[in-house]
Amino acid sequence: MRRAVLTALMSAPLICGATSYTEAELDSIEQAWAKELNTIVVTGTRTPKLLKDSPILTRVISDADIRKVDATNISDLLQTELPGIEFSYSMNQQVSLNMQGFGGNSILFLVDGERLAGETLDNIDYNRLDLNNIGRIEIVKGGASSLYGSNAVGGVVNLISRDDTSEPWRLNLNARYGAHNEQRYSAAAAFSARRLSSSTTLRYHRINSYDMKNAGDYNRFYGGYNMNVKERLTFKAGDRLSLTARAGYYFRQRNAQEASRDRYRDFSAGLRGYYEVSPATNIEASYTFDQYDKSDFLTLSGADVRKYSNVQNSGRIVFNHTFAGKYILTVGGDVMRDYLRSYQFADGGRHSQLTADGLAQLDLNILDNLNVIVGGRYDYFSEAAMKHFSSRVNLMYRHRRINFRGSYSGGFRAPTLKEMYMDFDMADIFMIYGNPDLRPETSHNFQLSAEYTRRLLNVSIGGFCNLVDDRITTAWSQALKGQLYTNTGRVNIAGIEANASWRHNCGADVRASYIFTREHVRKGEPYTSSTRPHTATLRLDYEKKWRRFGLSAALNGRVLSGVTVDEYTSMTSYEETEKVRYPAYTMWRLNAALTFMKGISLNLAVDNLFNYVPAYYYSNTPSTTGTSVSVGLSLDINELI
Repeated sequence: MRRAVLTALMSAPLICGATSYTEAELDSIEQAWAKELNTIVVTGTRTPKLLKDSPILTRVISDADIRKVDATNISDLLQTELPGIEFSYSMNQQVSLNMQGFGGNSILFLVDGERLAGETLDNIDYNRLDLNNIGRIEIVKGGASSLYGSNAVGGVVNLISRDDTSEPWRLNLNARYGAHNEQRYSAAAAFSARRLSSSTTLRYHRINSYDMKNAGDYNRFYGGYNMNVKERLTFKAGDRLSLTARAGYYFRQRNAQEASRDRYRDFSAGLRGYYEVSPATNIEASYTFDQYDKSDFLTLSGADVRKYSNVQNSGRIVFNHTFAGKYILTVGGDVMRDYLRSYQFADGGRHSQLTADGLAQLDLNILDNLNVIVGGRYDYFSEAAMKHFSSRVNLMYRHRRINFRGSYSGGFRAPTLKEMYMDFDMADIFMIYGNPDLRPETSHNFQLSAEYTRRLLNVSIGGFCNLVDDRITTAWSQALKGQLYTNTGRVNIAGIEANASWRHNCGADVRASYIFTREHVRKGEPYTSSTRPHTATLRLDYEKKWRRFGLSAALNGRVLSGVTVDEYTSMTSYEETEKVRYPAYTMWRLNAALTFMKGISLNLAVDNLFNYVPAYYYSNTPSTTGTSVSVGLSLDINELI
């Protein structure tokens, strides 16, 4: 039976011209799978664990995947690699996330395990997430509050920096030019000498404003520019102790108006220490500072008026101990002071709160083929005097080449300072008021999946169910004659996910993923669903290396089904709605790279390959005007020298 399956998969002459495999070639492919599945992940357990051995279902986007997509921002990358994710526009063309029914305020984004300050319309500034020098991205879907607390109701996305200690030095310079005068320039430099290693990254990106081809909810894309500078310095004080210091600066300008420019700034810094007490015990402690500001730059006077500042100071300590060589106990805690000054508060006021938590987790390798993880976290929020406990149980059972995973995880999201104290005049139309009596959002997440891997093929299928209570949103208050933050009734989100990967020894790789999502909102609730029920992604890769040259090509496609939504026709009633159909669409992107002289790479990208142009630009249709082409050049100076 196995040989029959292999024989069927071997017949791929259209791609590679090969009709049979040798045993050595089959072994080579199996080793490639083993390398991928032996990736060490940390997000799902907070301790290093092989991907194939993790009972927490984790999706990894490798540095090779990032290079193949050649995305400028995290939204383009995630939408290309993962189904069930859609970035769209909110009011005033601000970017908003929907990941399988959860918004941006319910998906926790981390950089090297650290939170980010600042938000706009419940979403972080995704332009801050610089992909330059990222080693991998780990995505854990479902409630993860037992490890990460608030905002992890729907999942966690963790960007992990590249480890530069394996090379004496490295310097990469790259540039890209595309439609609408889009320009991107970046540099990544690193060195490692004895006990000291350093990593420095710089990036500048700009694009002009441009008009859409048809009518819509918006008719112009707002251009602008941004720059990002980051430094990470690691010092190994001994065989057991290492210290990592980091600092970063980010600036973005958005040209949304003629009289003023929207400006966004961030300064972040941190220090992390790792101490190996013994081969079985280690302690990690860290401090993080992050300040995110917004301002209006008045073009006539040249004044730069700051209107928003979110400052977070946080400290963490985590202790890990291994018993009997296979049981891992993790305990730790976090403390954070969250300060917010905002134009959306009365008289531009300010509020702050202290949050604290304690967590514990036990990783039990009960049998050689059975792994169970149990854990919980207790969180406290001072401003609302709020306390919450989140728990989880994850297990994985391995039977020959099939991994079965099952989990329960609790999620919660505490109301933010904005949601508790907002007092904002919405363009002289109505007021939006905060609510100090809000309850936290909570969720119960259940997942079941099976994964099969055999030489050429990796296949997984699973189901998920999220029961979300007390979702926080705005509703019309007749007493206040305005919008008031409130808790809604239960929202049920369930679905099925399937993934398949197949690779050929000649350098071809095929990956396909599909997700069906059903989000049920009770009638009469001040919240409507716009989650597309069917989404899929497909990637076809080919790579060939000769003595002096290399060629790689990647075709990425995503398919999104249409969805019918209820849109409110009245500002003061949640009974007056009309049905609106957001159309289905597909987007395809072709990337090709030619490498020569070992360190030079010429890149070509054709975006929107089949020239899709929306007949009407809804907030969740892509802001494309048709097929566009970009060209780039990448230089690995260390390889050239």
